[in-house]
Amino acid sequence: MARIVFEKSDAIALVAEVFRELGYEGASMSEITARTKLSKGSLYHFFPGGKEQMAAEIMAHIDAWFATEMFGPLEKEAPRAAIARMWETTDSYFRSGRRVCLIGAFALDETRDRFPAAIRGYFHRWIDALAGALTRTGLPGAAAKALAEEAVIGIQGALTLARALGDDTIFGRTLARLKRTLEAASG
Repeated sequence: MARIVFEKSDAIALVAEVFRELGYEGASMSEITARTKLSKGSLYHFFPGGKEQMAAEIMAHIDAWFATEMFGPLEKEAPRAAIARMWETTDSYFRSGRRVCLIGAFALDETRDRFPAAIRGYFHRWIDALAGALTRTGLPGAAAKALAEEAVIGIQGALTLARALGDDTIFGRTLARLKRTLEAASG
């Protein structure tokens, strides 16, 4: 039975989970319709450009969410509070390691060649926003940038390892370790 969806944002959320499970290349239109229970007509109504438009809009949706919930606070709010919020937001968004970073997954295969600006932009903004917050705590710019890169690498690696080993606790332990490292460095 076909699912009724009235808002594009609902369709974006459903299709995003299919991309998380199957990747861009593995998510054929027949798989997307089967897994979302949306008809092809509904999908093309929301995404006349097909699968490529779906992926682009999903990445834009993810980026907008991160801009509001994480990047913006890191860029504008009190740095220590914003960094603490980042750890909570990261844990919540990635469901304590049970949810794949879709933009990270897209970066690992040929999908990165379809959407290079969106993928690079997401990671650059995260690193730059965190580095900026760390700099505002008093860390020198180069040290702040290195720690920000280490944190994002650690988060992405922990997501991959938690999924590969079927052990979600890896993600929580990694976040806690990274948090302690950044707290110690920023005093």
